[in-house]
Amino acid sequence: MNTFPKGFMSCSINAGIKDNTLDFTILYSKVRASAAAMFTKNQFCGAPVVIGKQNAADGYLQAIAVNSKNANVATGDKGLKDAQKVTEAVAKELSIDSRDVLPSSTGVIGVPLPVEKILTSIPGLKNQLTENGLEQSAKAIMTTDTYPKFRTRKIGNVTISAMAKGSGMIEPNMATMLSYILTDAAIEPAQLQKMLKNAVDVSFNSVSVDGDTSTSDTVVAMANGLAGKVDLVEFEAVLTDLCIELAKEIARDGEGATKLVEVQVTGADDHVIAKKIGKSIINSPLVKTAIFGEDPNWGRIMSTIGNSEHQVNTGAVSVSFGDVYVFKNGAPAEDKRTELEEYLKTNEVLIKISLGDGQGSSTVWGCDLSYDYVKINGEYTT
Repeated sequence: MNTFPKGFMSCSINAGIKDNTLDFTILYSKVRASAAAMFTKNQFCGAPVVIGKQNAADGYLQAIAVNSKNANVATGDKGLKDAQKVTEAVAKELSIDSRDVLPSSTGVIGVPLPVEKILTSIPGLKNQLTENGLEQSAKAIMTTDTYPKFRTRKIGNVTISAMAKGSGMIEPNMATMLSYILTDAAIEPAQLQKMLKNAVDVSFNSVSVDGDTSTSDTVVAMANGLAGKVDLVEFEAVLTDLCIELAKEIARDGEGATKLVEVQVTGADDHVIAKKIGKSIINSPLVKTAIFGEDPNWGRIMSTIGNSEHQVNTGAVSVSFGDVYVFKNGAPAEDKRTELEEYLKTNEVLIKISLGDGQGSSTVWGCDLSYDYVKINGEYTT
């Protein structure tokens, strides 16, 4: 059995929001915990995001309440009131302050939350809390995900557990999908926020499935201190590694995806330009469909690089699939089509782009674009 962080408990149930699968989970700390959070920049953000921002603003939380199958987005004043009702009901059940509860919702947009089903399910949940249920929580937050995304790491006496969900509508901006990180390390809120932002920038903010920023994106970290102090440099390194692993899993599990695509950009003027160009590659429908079709049509990559809003020295550009160069120092490389076709049959594709001798670099992750993506999203509400 996994070792989970000390003092955290959880429970997961079916509240009947849409079907008979797990759709509601509570993550609870026995003591008030330092908290850090990042949220979507989508202006139609979900009602739970509005309340979550308010409740996390003081740097402390004690519980997170998440429902799947309904995003509670574009639901007006009623949506805000419903999210607040859930928050208050969870707080009452756990005998804690409602301002220490962060709500999250994910699922279909524009449909009123069946709040009575959730409120009816909350009484008695305190008795269902368990110290070994975090992997069940990772299942309860899923929507079109095909598998739960969960990781645990140890740093001496300290444990970090992290879960995420996300499969489509993935193009983060300040946060990602839904991700919850729990640790028993003693870390001050300001320090935790700084480390979380650093980790998110190179992980969740570096992944895209389809270029659409969700209305519900939330990433939250809670540190309850019950395992004592930790080396902060080591902690941030492990936290970052965990977030990168989960970000890659989200890309790998993109709706209808058959391949994980990693794009490494080097030689840019700065890392912001490198990331923008990397994102443009993994968001290009032409590049994504070529990778799905295992077609080494590298001209699509050149076209996308050339469309950058930043100046590119085309004579210094090199591009390779794995270690097979298709373009080197501004000119086509030796034709190795057979080798490229074999490489593209693998389920992980690495595209390396060098723009010259600048200091900027970035790694981003995405996936191919398959027939199933269209089918899944064409039938999402039906």
